[in-house]
Amino acid sequence: MDPGAGLLIATSSARVRAAKQGSPLKGGAAAGRGPAEAEQPAAEDTEAPEAGSSDDALSVSAVELIRADPGDAFEAAVESGEHVLGLHIAERIREYRQQLGLSGSQLADASGLSKGMLSKLENGQVSPSLATLVRLSGALQVPVTAFFRGLDEERDVLLVKAGRGMDISHPGSRAGHRYQLLGNMRGPNKRMEPVLVTLLERTEVFPLYQHPGTELLYLLSGMMEYAVGRAEYSLEAGDALQFDGEVPHGPRRLLSLPTQFLSIKAFGGISS
Repeated sequence: MDPGAGLLIATSSARVRAAKQGSPLKGGAAAGRGPAEAEQPAAEDTEAPEAGSSDDALSVSAVELIRADPGDAFEAAVESGEHVLGLHIAERIREYRQQLGLSGSQLADASGLSKGMLSKLENGQVSPSLATLVRLSGALQVPVTAFFRGLDEERDVLLVKAGRGMDISHPGSRAGHRYQLLGNMRGPNKRMEPVLVTLLERTEVFPLYQHPGTELLYLLSGMMEYAVGRAEYSLEAGDALQFDGEVPHGPRRLLSLPTQFLSIKAFGGISS
């Protein structure tokens, strides 16, 4: 048997006969219509034997994995993906129509589609063309990309183990002040900068910082006074402080050592 052959999923609860390579698989497996392969092929036109026979029939109770031609498996995967996409778009069309309080007839008139076609689209019976999606997006007052929201996509996931954050230097930072970056997303997802700050030594003058976006501080241990503009705030473990990053800010004095806190900077707006 070819070890590179794909897997065909047969979901019939009937008995499935193992046919010779090149013979069509009988039994109506819907996931793919290709030649099946068995380790000991049965005679080409013989019927499947009754239950309990020692012949080469395969008994399928719910799901059976059968070796098949890789091309058939690929085509089945494509068909399955298209079906899932069609159902997803159908759900979005119905959702946006209901949000606008439109009936099926009203949306059909507004988009220039027939009522029958719209019904098939909303029930996932047909896949819409790009031109159809453009019509629907105009009638539903949403961008074309809205129909694809919620689909599984590859996303960045960052795991930083305890104590393994990347050490970075801040302008004006001194010995005894440690800044560890806890993650940095790529491209348009780079909207946040989480930093673990550990202050082990006091200093007479702390630098003040300014940056775009907003910042959230969460004190993990120790006590300190933190300045934001002209105001000063006394912080202890468990306290949180959020402020506009454009306002000059920074520690004013450390009241106990060590002092450790999370600094989370957020950049740009949040889209729903």
